[in-house]
Amino acid sequence: MSDKKPLLRLENLTKHFPITKGVIVQKQVGAVQAVDNISFEIYRGETLGLVGESGCGKSTTGRAILQLHEPTSGKVFYDGVDLTEASNAEMREMRRNIQIIFQDPYASLNPRMTVGSIIAEPLEIHNIGTAAERQERVKELLELVSLNPFFINRYPHEFSGGQRQRIGVARALALQPDFIVCDEPISALDVSIQAQVVNLLEELQDEFGLTYLFIAHDLSMVRHISDRVAVMYLGKIVELAPRDAVYENPLHPYTQALLSAVPVPDPVVERKRKRVILEGDVPSPSNPPSGCRFHTRCPIAEDICSQEPPIWREAEEEHWVACHLVK
Repeated sequence: MSDKKPLLRLENLTKHFPITKGVIVQKQVGAVQAVDNISFEIYRGETLGLVGESGCGKSTTGRAILQLHEPTSGKVFYDGVDLTEASNAEMREMRRNIQIIFQDPYASLNPRMTVGSIIAEPLEIHNIGTAAERQERVKELLELVSLNPFFINRYPHEFSGGQRQRIGVARALALQPDFIVCDEPISALDVSIQAQVVNLLEELQDEFGLTYLFIAHDLSMVRHISDRVAVMYLGKIVELAPRDAVYENPLHPYTQALLSAVPVPDPVVERKRKRVILEGDVPSPSNPPSGCRFHTRCPIAEDICSQEPPIWREAEEEHWVACHLVK
């Protein structure tokens, strides 16, 4: 994959949210380091899974890529164009190619708009087609996500969570984008519905050649859909490798701990597995630990881990890790 040209490239992307004090005159007294100096690439047509605990910066990364959160520093290159330097007009045009599926299908759809209006809104914003053509496009999109096109005049409250997420998928597809940030698109859904939505995303990827950043908690689902997996902890990427390499040979202690919590369907294997229990709570992103951010909970940490940040390096072919103790 190294000879391919990346569709998306992050260079030292950082997003800090200021902490202010005072009522009349607000003074910054600190910052929440939600995303801190991360770099990775996503290749055209692939799915990169981004996993980690709640609050580690996954969703902020996705929103910073789309410039929904303005990065504090760093670069985001989409197809060679630096989005952080793009004007509002240029960014508006770029948004036809980059879209997002939001996490909560209940909060991301306007309850006062019909399904037809919700899906047609991107087409109206970008002045695509006549009213009649937009209506036909909406019906096509509803059929594409396996919903009845006669639902066009219904409201979001008339649908289940899985159906609402399909409406969100249809809205994201309206402008025929190349790249979609899937921001935990299944975490708010019943387990029985999750597989349907993931299968739909895979079918659409095959049909339209889409590229995904798939943000999720569910490691088994990430393994199913992803080509490569990035593991995030407290604003940092700690490991990045092809899917099978991460799941069969995790190098970072944090990745090993995450995977040890995933149940295995074979009871014989499950009984023999050693569970890695992480002690303590995740440190505050407003005051992260010195050195390696994971050292306060790492079962194998040494003195150097608390003193120096680990170097992001390629430990094996296409297998990147940030850990002092990985040989």
